[in-house]
Amino acid sequence: MNDGEVTLKLSKAEALVFFEWLSRTDNAEALPVEDPSERQVLWRIESQLEKALVEPLRPDYEDLVTAARRQVREAG
Repeated sequence: MNDGEVTLKLSKAEALVFFEWLSRTDNAEALPVEDPSERQVLWRIESQLEKALVEPLRPDYEDLVTAARRQVREAG
């Protein structure tokens, strides 16, 4: 197994939708994991998204998530 890094590309809308789902699921302590390592990976992704996104700090965050969800759905 190569210990290098993997880079994933998401649109801003996809990143925001995924961040919202991940943070909401994590806060409800409902992450669907079979092994603690999966939770660690999800937390790491959540942390990286949190650093990359400014939208969660905006007062219109819910509206931004709604628009992002619509954009992702329409993009198919």
